[in-house]
Amino acid sequence: MSNGAPLVDSYGRTMGDLRISLTDRCNFRCLYCLPETEAAANFYQQRFAPAGRKFSTEPIQRQWQPRTALLSYEEIARIVRIFVGLGIRKIRLTGGEPLLRRDVELIVQRIAEIPGVEDLALTTNGFNFHEKADALRAAGLTRISFSLDSLDRANFRKITGTDYLETVLHNIRLAKSIGLRPVKVNAVIIRELNEHEIVPLAEFARTEGVSMRFIEFMPLDSARAWLKELVMPGREILATLQKHFDLQAAPARDAAETAQRWRIAGSDAEIGIIAPVTEPFCGHCNRIRLTSDGKVRTCLFSLNEPDLKKELRAGATDERLAAWIRGIVWQKEERHHIGEQDFQQPERSMSCIGG
Repeated sequence: MSNGAPLVDSYGRTMGDLRISLTDRCNFRCLYCLPETEAAANFYQQRFAPAGRKFSTEPIQRQWQPRTALLSYEEIARIVRIFVGLGIRKIRLTGGEPLLRRDVELIVQRIAEIPGVEDLALTTNGFNFHEKADALRAAGLTRISFSLDSLDRANFRKITGTDYLETVLHNIRLAKSIGLRPVKVNAVIIRELNEHEIVPLAEFARTEGVSMRFIEFMPLDSARAWLKELVMPGREILATLQKHFDLQAAPARDAAETAQRWRIAGSDAEIGIIAPVTEPFCGHCNRIRLTSDGKVRTCLFSLNEPDLKKELRAGATDERLAAWIRGIVWQKEERHHIGEQDFQQPERSMSCIGG
C-alpha cells in the first residue's frame, strides 16, 4: 500500500523511522528513568541538598496501563502497514520493557511480514532475552539493542535497582551467537555515577565486537530529578575515549543518524555518541513514536500526544488514518528546548514514551 507523497513535516524533514512502545511496564528501576529506589533517593538527595531541594523518598503509587488500554497486536500491525504506506521503512519495538509483553514474537512476525519494512529492531534491558531469543530471530527480528550502564555489579544494582548484570551480559553474547546484527549496547552516562566506566564499557565493546552507544543524560525521568550538572557532554565522553583508543571516524549512513560513530582500530567494535542535550540533532530528526496506549509523539519531548487509538477504534478507514497521521506529522516540533528557560519536561517518563 502506498499513499503517494513522503511523510514530511512543515520543516521539510521526511519521516522514515517509527518507534513503537509495546508496554509501559518495566521491571527495572533505572535511576535516569524510574528512580524509585533507596539508592536513587540517596544519589539525588546529595545533589539536591546544596540547592535547597529535596528528593522525595516516598514510593510512587504507579498505575500501569490496563491491558484494554494497550494497542492490540492486530491494531499495531495495521498502523505499521499505514505508516509503511507513508514511507516509513524502519521499525523499532520498545517499552517500558517490550519483552514483558506476552507473546512478543507474534507482533515481531506480523511486522516482519509487512512488505516495505526494511529494518526491524528491538530495545531491551536484556533480563529475559534468553527465553525469547530463538523465537524472536525466527519471527524476523533483525537487530537488537541492550541497555548496559555498568559492568560493576554493585553499580549496576545502584543504577537499575536489579541484580541482572550477569544475565544481561550473557544475553548480549547470545544475541550475537544467533546472528542478530548489529548488536548495540546503550549506556546512559551520568556524572558522578558511571563516568568512570566509559573506558571499561568501550573495552567490553572491543572484546565482544559489539556497537557501544554512549548517551547523554536526558530529562525524561519520572521524579523530575534531572540536573544539568549531571550531564556529561558527548565531547567530553569522546575526549575520554580518545585517550585510550585509536578511534577512526565512521562515515554517516544517512543524514538522520543520531549517533556520531567511530571504529575502534583493529577490532569489529564501533563506538557511538548520542548527545541530544549538548549537540541536538533535531534539524534532521526523522522519527515518530507510538506509545503503548496509542498516542503519537512527534518528539521525545512533546507536550501533546494526539490519540491515534481513538481514531482507530472509532472505525476510521486506512485512508482516513493516513490523512490524520499526515496532519499530525506536519505539526512536528522544530526542536526540543532542553536547557532553555521555557523548557517543560513531558508529563510521562521515558518508560511510558518509548525510546
